[in-house]
Amino acid sequence: MIEYPTLSDNGEKEAQYLLDTFKRKMKAVATEVLDELYTNIIPHIETDSWTNYRNEIMSGFRGYGNKMTCSEYDFKAIREKMLLDHREEIIKDLNSDLLDKIKSQETHIEHLNEMLRNRY
Repeated sequence: MIEYPTLSDNGEKEAQYLLDTFKRKMKAVATEVLDELYTNIIPHIETDSWTNYRNEIMSGFRGYGNKMTCSEYDFKAIREKMLLDHREEIIKDLNSDLLDKIKSQETHIEHLNEMLRNRY
């Protein structure tokens, strides 16, 4: 067992004061670091992870080529379930998407025609 030297009363008070000061400073630093971690870092880690996860799933849905790396059965099941459950909505949305695309192309054609007219 190690024996430590005995401190005088003043030495003991000074040592205790230094330790208490050190504890206060360390507690303040730890609190600041943990606050930063909990409020400014962790929410982004969770958000970033979920965003990456969501993007992977959406990539699987969008990338029809993935049906070769994933199970073709999975894509058939997804298509069938979505069509059975949401047929009218899907058709309506596809029609709306096509109408929006036509309007966009008409606007683009008008813009190109205007450029050609101004050119001559």
